[in-house]
Amino acid sequence: MNNYLKRTYWIIAVLLALMVSNCGNDNGPGYQEPYSPNDDDDPVVTITDDELMDLVQRETFKYFWDFAEANSGAARERYHPNNTADSQSVVATGGSGFGLMAIIVGIERNYITRTEGVARLEQILNFFEGADRFHGVWPHWINGGTGRVIPFSALDNGGDIVETAFLVQGLICVKEYFKNGSVEEQALAAQADNLWKGVEWNWYTQGQNALYWHWSPDNGFAINLELRGYNETLIAFILGAASPDYAIPAEAYHEGWANNGGIVSSSSQYNIPLILDHAGAGSGPLFWAHYSYLGLDPRNLSDQYANYWTLNVNHTDINYAHCVNNPNNYAAYGEDCWGLTASYTRNSDGSVGYTAHDPENDTGVISPTAAVSSIPYTPEKSLAAMHYFYEREDLLGPAGFYDAFSPHYNDWVTQRYLAIDQGPQIIMIENHRTQLFWNLFMQNEDVQNGLNALGFNY
Repeated sequence: MNNYLKRTYWIIAVLLALMVSNCGNDNGPGYQEPYSPNDDDDPVVTITDDELMDLVQRETFKYFWDFAEANSGAARERYHPNNTADSQSVVATGGSGFGLMAIIVGIERNYITRTEGVARLEQILNFFEGADRFHGVWPHWINGGTGRVIPFSALDNGGDIVETAFLVQGLICVKEYFKNGSVEEQALAAQADNLWKGVEWNWYTQGQNALYWHWSPDNGFAINLELRGYNETLIAFILGAASPDYAIPAEAYHEGWANNGGIVSSSSQYNIPLILDHAGAGSGPLFWAHYSYLGLDPRNLSDQYANYWTLNVNHTDINYAHCVNNPNNYAAYGEDCWGLTASYTRNSDGSVGYTAHDPENDTGVISPTAAVSSIPYTPEKSLAAMHYFYEREDLLGPAGFYDAFSPHYNDWVTQRYLAIDQGPQIIMIENHRTQLFWNLFMQNEDVQNGLNALGFNY
């Protein structure tokens, strides 16, 4: 069947679906039958699991290589292929940490040469060395041309300890990957090591047994947002405890993050134990199972509060079970189409917004990064979703899978990308395949010291 006929039949199908949706369909306004890939007479184009993982890693890598911010080489906050002027100069600190790890994947997978990778990493590290820091902590957003802070909100024009933790996770992996290399590579490793060791984690405790997200020279600790579990910020406590010169006390973790043991939960969803209280938000969005564990290996990780492998597997299984059970009757949700996390979203008026999707905040929008980045925890389920995303043909763009889509709302797709959503895909696929970043991060002696100080088994 030629492409013209395919498009014709697809248009007819859409029109018929819209007619049905306007004739008393009880699935809500804008509903249509879900997109069904390869539902005509053409043979199904098959791709193996390994070929699919190769493809997703290679295409997602382009976000951090081809579409990086030009002056710094670091990761842009977002990339809109149809509006390339949008946020051209906004560098994301946390997303750039993910980008450091993505460049290592590029070297390992021969997307780039080792020499090319080292040159880009030198460019990025030189940029962060000269960028604004606030007691050693980088801001959430940085101007890629000048290195100056871009306020994230009215009071947030200073350091962001969580975004910095995500960057440090990448810096430590760079240090470990290159520390035994050539003279140039060893210098790169030393630079990465020095950069992260300049972070004054203890400043962000305010002298308390706690850790606070923001500090600004203009506004101090006015935001006063304490990091309490469970959410995506576990890595900040481990790195804070790991710091040779600016360590936080273990009590900041146990009394602050773990709420003196109150973090432990006996609740379940879909008969699957939560294990920890996800900040009173049910199971929470899936990025909570990704960001801290790009380098931190959860497979044998436990402390007095949780086994973190079981925690993350359960978190993913709850998210999956919700989509399969589909209590809101959204189109296409099921065993192949699942995954709720923070991403772009479709607002009720049809505009594009941003929200943290999860079973308690399910708006009918699927975020590919949710299922893809969960592949270490649920390999068969994640690969089934990846095949579905790939076979749709409308989700794979110039830098990997687009950020979000909704079969329920006329197959809405946002042709946009976010660094913090693209990065975990390429990294977690690599951890699933080779455990590369888990091995690099966990072999770092400072990281081991931090884990020991907080009472972790690993």
